[in-house]
Amino acid sequence: MKLLVSPISPEEAIAAHKGGADIIDVKNPKEGSLGANFPWVIRSVKEAIGSQKPISATIGDFNYKPGTASLAALGAAVAGAHYIKVGLYDIQTEEQALEMLTNITRSVKDLDSSKKVVASGYSDHRRINSISPHLLPAIGAQAGVDVVMVDTGIKDGRSTFEFMTEEELTMFTGAIRDHGLESALAGTLKFEDLPMLRRIRPDIIGVRGMVCGGDRTSVIQEELVAKLKKEM
Repeated sequence: MKLLVSPISPEEAIAAHKGGADIIDVKNPKEGSLGANFPWVIRSVKEAIGSQKPISATIGDFNYKPGTASLAALGAAVAGAHYIKVGLYDIQTEEQALEMLTNITRSVKDLDSSKKVVASGYSDHRRINSISPHLLPAIGAQAGVDVVMVDTGIKDGRSTFEFMTEEELTMFTGAIRDHGLESALAGTLKFEDLPMLRRIRPDIIGVRGMVCGGDRTSVIQEELVAKLKKEM
């Protein structure tokens, strides 16, 4: 498993990098679960770690706006992100998800085919009235994305494991693998979840609060990143 850590500043990015994170993920928690940060923050994070590791950037928890999402995705890619991540927050149908992801993928791949598009569903999709993440492996493969993930849409301390069972998450990651894509799991993960994560075997796990001492509004601690990486 690769470790993705989500800093909100260059200083946090350095701590995540030194702690051993494999992917540095730029987001803005003030704008939601997958809130977008500014292009200059993406650039500054990349410069802070000397471009030594791939940068991921979220472009937002999106409703059905394929054009807006495509422009945002291109902006993140131009700013230096290698992984461009979109949250299908208010997407109601498979047709909407496919149109969103197809156009986002085209906007990124037309710029640089080596960059990766990440389609994120939400484990708590029922309480935010959004599309089931179980539909995304097939849709993502058809749209040409590279990674399918699941996160929590509402950050209230409840974990992905409260909304999806180990069996459901194993089926989810297995379906992603069957479609030839990479899988990622996030959503208030905790150290005690590691044995279950090893059994589920996602390609990537995404964290923030876990390496901030349990409070995602606090600061990333290098020693907690190192501890997590060692225990993984």
